[in-house]
Amino acid sequence: MTKLEELVAEINRFEAIISHWDESQRCVAVGLQRAIEDLHKAALTHLIQSLKQESMSALRQAVDDEIVYSVLLYHELVKPPKTPLTERIETALAEVRPGLKSHNGDVELVALKTPDIVEVKLIGNCSSCPTSTLTLTQTVEQAIKNHCPEINQVIAVNHNANIDNSDFSPEDTSTWVKVTTIDQIPESGILTGKVGKNALILYRQGVNITCYLNACPHLATPLDMGKLNNGILTCKSHGFQYNLETGECLTVADISLQSYPVQIKKEKVFVKLPKYSI
Repeated sequence: MTKLEELVAEINRFEAIISHWDESQRCVAVGLQRAIEDLHKAALTHLIQSLKQESMSALRQAVDDEIVYSVLLYHELVKPPKTPLTERIETALAEVRPGLKSHNGDVELVALKTPDIVEVKLIGNCSSCPTSTLTLTQTVEQAIKNHCPEINQVIAVNHNANIDNSDFSPEDTSTWVKVTTIDQIPESGILTGKVGKNALILYRQGVNITCYLNACPHLATPLDMGKLNNGILTCKSHGFQYNLETGECLTVADISLQSYPVQIKKEKVFVKLPKYSI
């Protein structure tokens, strides 16, 4: 039994007790109940007005809580959902779909597991991206919960189901490619370029040079569009920060930039890239 169900059951228990009282006693109890409810409604109304002025996102987050939503619904401070649940879910997916498609991804509804679980399938780049779980949480799940406060969990199914390890050869499929010279990379700065299909970003700190795919692992935004400060690059799209000496993401644990090995020979900078992409 959920916390909400427990609270409702307790209210029902007392209502059952009061129903056996005589009329005068019931009138007193009902009058007290109404006075308390009027006080709570007035307080909640003022709270909602304050949150609307300060932070709509905080208000939406509060309404996402099933207990808060139920109380606000009881006091008629939020409108009850009139549109069928599946239709509201599809509306939410349509809302985030343009952003996913801009990165060659998509999402589709798989199933609604009543009463409060939705299963979706990430498609294209979203299905193979190492941060697709983060994408699910920050975009798809949030959109669904905004439209459907009664939904508590969004699950991605068939995640990475299309990856077939048999397609990969144990042989070395990479080769060293000269991409630039040391002096072309600004000290404590970056240099971007493209080698074949590879969009690269190189960072230099003294004689140490690192090379990464020029794409934020979150939604593939080009990293060079971001702001670099003391070796920390901040992605323009959602503020993800990366240490360019290590490739580590400082915003979300267990995420890092896609890196490529670097060698320096007589001031020339070589990067090891996949042969099929050159």
